[in-house]
This record gives sequence, C-alpha cells and structure tokens, in this order.
Amino acid sequence: MSKIKFLLTDIDDTLTDDGLLGPEAYESLWSLHRAGVHVVPITGRPAGWCEMIARQWPVSGVVGENGGFYFRYHNKKMLRHFFFDQKTQKENRDKLNLLEKEILKKVPGCALASDQFCRLMDLAIDFCEDVPALPKSEVQKIVDIFHQHGAQAKVSSIHVNGWFGTYDKLTMTLTFLEKEFGVNAMEAKKVCAFSGDSPNDEPMFGYFPNSYAVANIQNFINEIQQKPAHIVKSRGGHGFAEIAKILLTK
Repeated sequence: MSKIKFLLTDIDDTLTDDGLLGPEAYESLWSLHRAGVHVVPITGRPAGWCEMIARQWPVSGVVGENGGFYFRYHNKKMLRHFFFDQKTQKENRDKLNLLEKEILKKVPGCALASDQFCRLMDLAIDFCEDVPALPKSEVQKIVDIFHQHGAQAKVSSIHVNGWFGTYDKLTMTLTFLEKEFGVNAMEAKKVCAFSGDSPNDEPMFGYFPNSYAVANIQNFINEIQQKPAHIVKSRGGHGFAEIAKILLTK
C-alpha cells in the first residue's frame, strides 16, 4: 500500500449517497490530495459534469462517459483527449439517436437520463435515478437492444450507458496514465488502487489487484464475474471514506 500513488474511483453510489457528495467523501478527496495521492474519477457521467469536476475538485483528471474521453486541468489549461475524432462522434450520435427512440418505445418506464444534454459519446437510459426503479428484467431489455444494434452497454447503479466503440473505463484509464503520467499498463497495477460499486466497474476490478468496493456492491455481486479484491463495511460515500482511510494509514 505504501506504493499506491493513484486512487481511481467511480462516482455515483461510490462517492455519493442518494445522489449527494457528502462531507465525509469530499474531505477524503482532500485528504488524499494533501497526502500526494492522485485521485482520478472514472465515471459514466457526461462531458459537462467532467469539465467541472476536472476543474474544481481536488483531482488529477477524470475519465468520463465510461471511457469515451479524459479531461485534465493542469497548469491553468484544460487538456481533453477523446477516443474518437469529431466526425466519428457525429456518426455514432446519429445511430444513438435512433436507438434512443427504440428503447423508450419498447421499455416503458425508462427515460432519457437528465444529463444526456451534456453527453458527447454515449446514450444514457435512466432506470432508477429520476424514475421509479425498473425490475432487473426490464434493465436487461435495454442492454439487449443496445447489443442487437452492435453497441456496447454497461449497467451502472442508475443508468444503462450504451455506445459504439471498443473502449471502456479501463482502456481510457490506461491511456490517461500513460499519456499524462508516463505510467505504463503493467506499472499501473502496482501504483493504482480502484474503488467502485457496480457492474460497469468490472473491467477495473479485474485489472487492478488493489481493488475495493463499497458495501452496496452486494446489490450486483452475483452479476459480476471479476469481483473486487476487498469490500468495505460502509455504503457509498461513507464507504469511500473508509477506503481512503485504509490507503492513508498504510
């Protein structure tokens, strides 16, 4: 643990409780920052959120929209790296717009995520954030429609995120570490820890030996093949604070 230089972390229901970033988790971000640990959120949240997070939180960058890009605010300059060029992004958006109509028609009760307006790379379908929670069978229908059209689909604790392309949270995280800090993929396993809570974090759980989950991972544990190495006792932001304390006291 003394060699951990980066804490990569999911946001929703890992840093937050009932959608809010509480004082325990936010103070933990600052404690890690002051201790010289680079915190990097790895999230399904949109570009608009990531712009603010990269600029205003005590973090060293943020990977957004499940790996579609990373943003880093460094030396008073915002650095942005995208998996696809603008032409490909536009082509993918046209296909996702058609998928949006199909999913909303075929799966009653779901909705377009309220943050969709500031997304660049993916389509987020809300199944429990601002709508009554759908049963898992209906969530699976959303996933199946994405897959039927050749799109990737990942289930978070609140959304199904779908996109076209071969990237995920892990691929862009490794790109970020290499390009911004000169940390290669093998070294990353030694110097990084990860914290998360849901199935879309599975690539991260599987890759990083120092992987942690907050207690609410139990909602999905049977759906995850590559499980976290450690599960802490507390949920959400309180669980993140528990993880930060472990890292800071080793």
